[in-house]
Amino acid sequence: MRKMVLSLLVDNSSGVLSRVSGLFSRRGYNIDSLSVGVTEDPKYSRMTIAVSGDDLTLAQIAKQLNKLEDVVEITELKDGSSVCRELVLVKVKSSREEKQAIIAMTDVFRAKIVDVSVDSLMIELTGNANKIDAFIGLLDGFEIESIVRTGLTGLTRGINNSGKD
Repeated sequence: MRKMVLSLLVDNSSGVLSRVSGLFSRRGYNIDSLSVGVTEDPKYSRMTIAVSGDDLTLAQIAKQLNKLEDVVEITELKDGSSVCRELVLVKVKSSREEKQAIIAMTDVFRAKIVDVSVDSLMIELTGNANKIDAFIGLLDGFEIESIVRTGLTGLTRGINNSGKD
């Protein structure tokens, strides 16, 4: 089982997300992560989709996506030739004494405390999935009230000469 991250440049119009996700559900493919946002050109949106499967399944996913009318371009974001990140917000219950230990861990991971209340801290961390998983693992022993992750997003390194206007 291999993981593949695809960056799709798609038309920025209603129903595109539904058509792309519908392709996955109709064929029984699971989406591990999905994030979507408008690009520097408001005519297009960028979808970052992480999927897992064997080589045949992953090749089939790319071929099927390429057939969709709304898909302008597909790029595989490979390790080494791309930068992928995700954002997580973690709300941790904490006593006055626990706050200092949590803040120390936050500093080590270059995370940010974005909200402080009497009984909790909210932490923001951006990085690759391994970094985020390691940080969450270190919070074991503290009471995590809630976690939200944005999903993976990324770009290829260097200049992309796709020629899209």
